[in-house]
Amino acid sequence: MASWVFRLLPKNIRFLATSSENQRAEGCLRHHEAYGYFLPIQTRWQDNDQYGHVNNAVYYSYFDTIINHYLISQTSYLWIAKENPDDHTYIMCLHPHHNPMRYCGLKTGLLTSPMVGFMVTNQCTFHTPVGFPQVPVAALAVEKVGHSSVHYRLALFPPKPTKEPPSVDHHDLSDGFFFGHPKLGQYDALACTTGSSVHVFVNPATSKPMGLPEDFRRGLLRLMRPVSM
Repeated sequence: MASWVFRLLPKNIRFLATSSENQRAEGCLRHHEAYGYFLPIQTRWQDNDQYGHVNNAVYYSYFDTIINHYLISQTSYLWIAKENPDDHTYIMCLHPHHNPMRYCGLKTGLLTSPMVGFMVTNQCTFHTPVGFPQVPVAALAVEKVGHSSVHYRLALFPPKPTKEPPSVDHHDLSDGFFFGHPKLGQYDALACTTGSSVHVFVNPATSKPMGLPEDFRRGLLRLMRPVSM
């Protein structure tokens, strides 16, 4: 709808149109396709509140976990022994055909890291509950990468209501997986929780915002996903 036509509409009609657009956008964010990276989350007994559901405040820790898991995880390189043709000795080198999957390699030591991330905004919308001992999967996308800030889009998908829980192994918990992985088929198509967060990265010595390094930025841009599908 053209903006000048929209302004001519009565206020109540404009409100309904805006509300409908917001609902459609929120609906899109409840689907797997809106996210790029996924990490199974093992709920804990202490996560439940007196109603037998995960307490609302705990969802923020799940979202914090998947964000920092992606940021901190080191790139997985495959080291191989390669023969030196000059003296026939062997040296360790990176496999030239190995495609490293992960991630950003952020160092978290306040005294040793060249930059640290401060979370300045958090938001959650709750749709349906989950509870211990379920193993939902958290989802992460990057909405915007600025000079020193990153805007994240987040969701939590419950396992499908089957007799058998999701087949999750150590590799899934330590590495996560990306959109299109067959294990996503074990999880409900609609998120039980959606949310957003904003990180601002600063110099740990001055606490002033600093530009994101290019390799770090590339890892984030990998998770840019369209808002509407």
